Amino acid sequence: MENVLGFFAPGLIYLYIFILNAIVPGRWVIGYVTKTGTDEKLKYRLNGLLVLFLTVASWTGLCYADVLAWDWFYIIRWPALLGAIVFGLVFSLAIVVPYPKVKNNFLVDFFLGRLDNPQLWGGRIDAKMWLYLVGAVMLEINILSFAAHHYMTAGTEANIGLYIATGLLTFFIIDYLTFEEVHLYTYDFFAEKVGFKLGWGCIAFYPFFYTIPFWSTSDLQSPGQSPFLIALGVLIFFGSWGLSRGANLQKYYFKRDPTKRFLGIQPETITDGKRTLLVNGFWGLSRHINYLGEIGMATGIVIAVGYLLMPWPWLYPLYYVALLFPRQMDDDKRCESKYGPLWQTYLKKVPYRIIPGVY
Repeated sequence: MENVLGFFAPGLIYLYIFILNAIVPGRWVIGYVTKTGTDEKLKYRLNGLLVLFLTVASWTGLCYADVLAWDWFYIIRWPALLGAIVFGLVFSLAIVVPYPKVKNNFLVDFFLGRLDNPQLWGGRIDAKMWLYLVGAVMLEINILSFAAHHYMTAGTEANIGLYIATGLLTFFIIDYLTFEEVHLYTYDFFAEKVGFKLGWGCIAFYPFFYTIPFWSTSDLQSPGQSPFLIALGVLIFFGSWGLSRGANLQKYYFKRDPTKRFLGIQPETITDGKRTLLVNGFWGLSRHINYLGEIGMATGIVIAVGYLLMPWPWLYPLYYVALLFPRQMDDDKRCESKYGPLWQTYLKKVPYRIIPGVY
């Protein structure tokens, strides 16, 4: 019975998040993306941070009431993962099959999607925002439960680095939901459709694979790493967060007001009279400095956990490498097509793709 409950647990949590997302107070904002075939900007209703707190509070209440064990999501992690995989497949089919084909290959359509920005009730529920929200909330519940399991089993030999890594990933989640509006201006929203890649990715992959540094070490005692190593992980994490968050905020403010300073930096641009590109600040370091930040944050979390010779935790930052390096290439091709000769000028101004001075 526990395995059956574990299988359905992610779907029930995602339904709960959907209900909260629909009824909890939120603020309406105008996004960057336009409705298909029009010049009208899409509207979004944002309340992700409040939904996160309410869901975690609900889980905490069930644990305090002894309805659930504090480490229940660790105990049922395998059936829960299977349930999320199945639910993600069902969602992907439902969001692709009924709609007109984009490519003449169903597998391509299934993977990449057919709908650009599906919404319900005039933006009250946005599919992409809901997907990122369910992934973030489920991830947070997982890592808190895994940390609780470590506390309950490791005793005096607990790994302090694992608790610190839990705090770092929690900060990552809260930060993302704090800046929901900023992410409306990122690649996912203006360049991707909703299919298996995004749907299954947020429902099954994101909330479970991102736990792999904890999944692989929560039942182990402390590796005896030095405080210096933990501090190094924290330093790398927050330095990388500064790159990622700074770059995304600079782009967000630039798109809203191209003349506005960011952190005292006056925007420097190049233009062909119709289109304008930002070429200084964070975006003068490399064309995708935010990707370097994402990889660095994951690396800092793994270093803080401390099992540096264990291969499984390293799959977390390696996934970012596998995702973001090809994405950078795709985005460069899209930009070359969109901006034409201006893009060639931009490449001379900002020659590095992701890593300044290296790549």
